[in-house]
Amino acid sequence: MIFPKKILVLFLVVVLAGSLFYFLVIKQRIFSSKKETMDSVSEEVVETTETPLPVKVKTVKRGELVIGLRSPGEAVTDRMVVVKTEVSGKVEVLYVREGQFVEKGQLLVDLDDREFRLEVERAEASRLKILSELMLDNQFAEKSTSENALFIKKIEDEKKIYERAYQQYQKSLISEEEFDRVFKKFETVMIESGQKKDEIQAATKGLTQQEISLKKARLNLEKTRVTAPFSGTITEIKVSEQQQVTAFYELFTVVNTKRVSVHARVLESEIGKMRIGREVNLFFSAFPDEVIKGKVKVVSPIVNSEDKTCKVIISIDKSEANIKPGMHAEVEIEADIFEDRLLVPQEAIVVRSGKKMVFVVEEDVARRRYIETGQENEYFAEVLENTDVDSGLREGDIVIVEGHYTLAQNARVRILNDE
Repeated sequence: MIFPKKILVLFLVVVLAGSLFYFLVIKQRIFSSKKETMDSVSEEVVETTETPLPVKVKTVKRGELVIGLRSPGEAVTDRMVVVKTEVSGKVEVLYVREGQFVEKGQLLVDLDDREFRLEVERAEASRLKILSELMLDNQFAEKSTSENALFIKKIEDEKKIYERAYQQYQKSLISEEEFDRVFKKFETVMIESGQKKDEIQAATKGLTQQEISLKKARLNLEKTRVTAPFSGTITEIKVSEQQQVTAFYELFTVVNTKRVSVHARVLESEIGKMRIGREVNLFFSAFPDEVIKGKVKVVSPIVNSEDKTCKVIISIDKSEANIKPGMHAEVEIEADIFEDRLLVPQEAIVVRSGKKMVFVVEEDVARRRYIETGQENEYFAEVLENTDVDSGLREGDIVIVEGHYTLAQNARVRILNDE
């Protein structure tokens, strides 16, 4: 099919006109729109860059720098006793249960006391029999009405010598052997004079020995009643009612948890830094969010020859009743105290290119300061003096402790906390 020449020319003109319109009008609008978008993004970037960065701060202060010494420790009580029987017998009544608090002298266990009561009655009967015989002998004995003046004078003289020797012995002016010699001489004179007649007769008849037997029987009867040696808590009960037990059988343990201290071991090389009364921080694994305060109470004078450590006893506030004997603790003892030091928080220090630096906030702008540190502990570092304008710190400077690891010099900041 052959198109007329005029139609072809007209078609070419329309195509050229359309192309020209696209390049001159539509593409120009697209370019302008892209440029406006880029300009808008650039403005947003600039605007974002100028937004202050949120940070947290602390103040540089002057004060004591305490260097602590850490050591493992264990909670210990000085009032823990394993209660045992003193006589054998059957447990009639067990008055306590596990974890029960008891007062000093409170009755804890009753043993079957029937045999012990019979023994007391037998001893009393024997004593009365001998006492009756002795009274009859005295009743029918011949009594002397005359007194020997010589013996009376001799007794008085020996008594004075004895009393003087007793006073000298109490003051350690004479030896025990010398005092015994004087006493035996005085006792001999008393016997010869008849002054100890009743005592001699009682001993001869066996009355004295029988009275001792009676006291012993009564003492054994008392031992069937087991009482608390001090106020505390019952634990580790090892007996039950109607159980037959022997003498010195372990019944249970009484522990006073209100008198707990912590025993720590300190290396021999650190003993010289220990001082009685120094503050101690105690960290118990049972109370991970608490720091319990204590004080150094005792520093042992003996060094363990095996591990070259020395025991340090730390007293704890009586109000800390939750601490149980046997608990593990990390002990932080004040070893060195440096007075009047310029202190910066450890979290404020950043190391860049091997140099320590901090960011100080001045008029809402972060300024970089290089510093040199001296003594340090876990929380603070001592800032050494520096005359360089761009280095060092002064008391009262506000340093950034959070949000400063990617911070640039002269960046605008916004403080989140009140300090």
